[in-house]
Amino acid sequence: MPLSSPRGVLAANAGPPAPLRHASTVVLLRDTSAGLEAFLVKRARTMAFAGGVFAFPGGRVDPADSGFEVPWVGRPLAELMSALEPDAALARALVQAAVRETFEECGVLLAIPADATGPAVAGPAIDGETGQVGQVGPATASGPEAASVGLTGPGWLADRQAMERRELTLAGLLARHGLTLRADLLAPWARWITPEVEPRRYDTRFFMAALPPGQVPGELSGEADQMLWIRPAEALERHEAGRMAMLPPTAWMLSDLLGFASVAEVLGAAGGRAISPVMPKIMIFDDAVHFLLPHDPEYPTAGPATTASPPREPPVSPADPVSAAAIITALTVGSSDGPWAGGEDNPPAAAVGRERR
Repeated sequence: MPLSSPRGVLAANAGPPAPLRHASTVVLLRDTSAGLEAFLVKRARTMAFAGGVFAFPGGRVDPADSGFEVPWVGRPLAELMSALEPDAALARALVQAAVRETFEECGVLLAIPADATGPAVAGPAIDGETGQVGQVGPATASGPEAASVGLTGPGWLADRQAMERRELTLAGLLARHGLTLRADLLAPWARWITPEVEPRRYDTRFFMAALPPGQVPGELSGEADQMLWIRPAEALERHEAGRMAMLPPTAWMLSDLLGFASVAEVLGAAGGRAISPVMPKIMIFDDAVHFLLPHDPEYPTAGPATTASPPREPPVSPADPVSAAAIITALTVGSSDGPWAGGEDNPPAAAVGRERR
């Protein structure tokens, strides 16, 4: 995302960067007669970060994601995550967090009945109530043509709510319903790290995922108040027109999907991707906020609390942790008279983050 001019000041924290927390985000996909569609949720405006912004389901890794192993079908863990995370324990936690967050936020579960026919990866037995691991033989499951998992009924909603309250683990959920995680529907795609200016920072792994046969997103969690399936090109058109606020990584994932005709093509392409971490830098220029990405010419020379070139007068003061969230909001919401002032997908929002300090 190049700057229109190299003059500007890099936003920086007043202190050391906040520690990183691991997170997983899932770009849920489906095939339609009109082409490939992605699933987006609109974050509730009450959320502390990026309220009112369209995003993909996801969230940070919880201790329980690495505390219990789950049975799954699909590529071996080392093969699935080799391009994204070499540490086996962290890789498994990231996959389990991706599946758990998708279920919690929109009621889609990347799983299959464990007694379905076909080859599978061996997995441990888990007590459905406690989440404790025991020994068992290989789980079995089949490919995409397998019988779907029915997620209707009050019991499933209660399980989702119990998981949100951290009273039920993903391992316990799968064991309770006799299910196996479908890693064959999930593919690592990208890795983004929150800019150093932000007070909450995440090392987020993005996954592409196929909507399981027979499933549809259900009632949203309290974190979101709207959901939609949309073609990537249409979502980007709305974003460019100022009618659909989203963070830069979300727009980037959607742009990656342009040119793919089917979910199978996307998942097939994931295996050959070289994934490198992307950490944007935030530049304040002409009362506007810009993202610098590694491919931008200014990126290598823009260090913490430094200028990309001689700044304009008077210079913009570095951002502090309190104003950092406002800067991020400015990237997605903008000023009250700007492109994010309102629209069919984005009600008006207050102007924040662009004033000189």
